[in-house]
Amino acid sequence: MPTVSVITPAYNVGPYIAETIESVLAQTFADLEMIVVDDGSTDGTFEVASKYARRDPRVRLLRQANGGISTARNHALRHASGEFFAILDSDDIWLPAFLERQLPLFERHDVDIVTGNAWFLGSRLDGQCARPCPDPRPAPDLTGILRDERAVFILSVFKRGVYERIGGFDEALRTNEDYDYWIRAALAGFRFWRNDEPLGRYRRRDDSLSASEVRMLRGILAVLEKTRPAVRDRPADADILEAQIARFNMERLAAEARAALETGDVAAAGNHLAALRDVRGGATLRLACFMARWTPALLSIAYNLRRAGQTHAKSRRAA
Repeated sequence: MPTVSVITPAYNVGPYIAETIESVLAQTFADLEMIVVDDGSTDGTFEVASKYARRDPRVRLLRQANGGISTARNHALRHASGEFFAILDSDDIWLPAFLERQLPLFERHDVDIVTGNAWFLGSRLDGQCARPCPDPRPAPDLTGILRDERAVFILSVFKRGVYERIGGFDEALRTNEDYDYWIRAALAGFRFWRNDEPLGRYRRRDDSLSASEVRMLRGILAVLEKTRPAVRDRPADADILEAQIARFNMERLAAEARAALETGDVAAAGNHLAALRDVRGGATLRLACFMARWTPALLSIAYNLRRAGQTHAKSRRAA
């Protein structure tokens, strides 16, 4: 039985999956298996992964009808035989020493989950650290994870016992299922450690930013709403959770307004802005609501000019 089972869901990642698999096979810690679950891909993902499965017995390729990332991860987890499980999405990459550097931390710090760090790959953030390095934050715990949704990074390794205790990823969640998983692990009393050394490359794409932001914020809110009953008897954590729900609701309304403006739906944008004004107030929001009602074309022009200016400023900073 291998020490580590690498859990890799894959959906329409034909251009990326080869580099991901090769990064696993190049690990200096080689006692591993990689379970790739093709989640009903319609491009060449399955064919590319098949070549590696035929070439190296450590690569195991499974296939299922498209069900989403949680169902694919759970399919892999059910077939995993390792003592440790490592999450690696199909467009991300490990540096060769990733496992070699993570695994000793379990015994050294007597923990159940080790979360890592990586360099961004692609987008305007290419080459930057995904998380601080050095990272001044304490090791994640329930309070820290609720207060900071970025406390645990997706490039994480955890003991089989975590999965045996709390089960797999919530298949009802279409986004932020990993955030839910770490909260559930913390609620169950599992201990975390953080290795802030960047030992991977985390792919990021800038397409459809506003729509993706809305989806992400709705996902975080779904996780927090789901968590609410579990922290009812933890007053301090319950207060943090309620504050986060209020925060993300405001961010959601703002993101929904931006997304509506980008598609030209000024009426919908006005509704979101009015809801945000009722919660947050402020002269700028009052003006935006007035414009949405009486001068919608002018609001669209003003937003597009502001957005173009922000994009130009970001481009200059990146250069």
